[in-house]
Order: sequence, then C-alpha cells, then structure tokens
Amino acid sequence: MKRLLIHLLPVVASLLLVVASAFAAPAAAPLPKDSVYQLPLPLTDQHGRTADWRQHRGQPQVVAMFYTSCQYICPLIVDSGKAVEHALTPAERAKLGILLISMDPKRDTPVALMTVAKKRGLDASRWSLASPRADDVRSAAGVLGVRYRQLADGEFNHTSALVLLDRDGRIVARTEKIGSVVDPEFIAAVHQALK
Repeated sequence: MKRLLIHLLPVVASLLLVVASAFAAPAAAPLPKDSVYQLPLPLTDQHGRTADWRQHRGQPQVVAMFYTSCQYICPLIVDSGKAVEHALTPAERAKLGILLISMDPKRDTPVALMTVAKKRGLDASRWSLASPRADDVRSAAGVLGVRYRQLADGEFNHTSALVLLDRDGRIVARTEKIGSVVDPEFIAAVHQALK
C-alpha cells in the first residue's frame, strides 16, 4: 500500500497542477504599440493610493489633465466629465472611468484632490483624481497631447482636452469643447467604446 501511494503521489501532483492551471487567470495580452499605457505612470489618487495607470486597462477611460487650484478652465473640465456622465445610461456609466491627472503634483496632494472630489460631488467608483511624480508630468501630457506651461505665479496655461481611451489605452477620440454642453461626436465615440 505504501509503495502504491509513493507511485501515485507524482500522478496526483501532476493532476492537481493541471486542474490549478485551468482555473488560473489568463495572462494579460500584450499592450498595443499605440497604447498610452506603454508609458509607465505611477499615480497617487485622492485616497492616497499609488498605482500605475495601467490598472485602468480593461475599462474605457475619459482622461484629462487639470490642477486643483485652477479657478477658470479646470472647473469646466470637471463639468465636461460630468456632462459626459449625464449623457450615458446608468449601465453605461458603470462601464466608464474618468481619470483627471494633475499637472501640479507639488500642490495636488491626496487631500487637495479629495477636497475637489467632494466639493464637486464626484463618484469615487468612477472618478479618479490623481497626481503623477513631478518628473512624469511632461511625459503624461505628451502621450495625451496636452500642452502646458507653468507661469511665474505658479498657475498654468494649458490645453483643455478630454481624451477617450479604449480598454487597451488607445486614444480613440478627443475634444476640446468643454463645459456642461457635451460634444456630440465625442459622446458618440464614448457610446461606441462602451459596446
């Protein structure tokens, strides 16, 4: 009996490995060459959690760059994100993420980001406000096609684009029409990305 068990152990172990591998999560497919996620970008969000933006892979994202102390354009960028949400059904909203990336990580701490999120009533299950490392701001802006420059008073001149990423981080649409009235072409692209 002991000999039989000794001979059966390798067979049982092999069977267990086969069964375990069948239930293991499949390896992620390689990123497309034109994915913005090719750029490693650690972000610290309004909850103080730091993770690479690739964590958003698998869900379409509306991405914009902003900074919390902005009193002019950036509140309109938030309004634009809210307008996109309002143009969607609840089921569609649940499938879309909105990611606002700070161009001012020195001042945009998790507390500053959370203050904006709460003040503007942004749903944390869909909205992520996050700051990259200071050295990564220019790279993030570059892959998203956002131009900016810091002024002597610490404020920024910047473009105000909403960028739609598909599930793999490819740019599929963009708009610079901001405010509470949605860009119909951009919304059509969002609907298509959510299918």
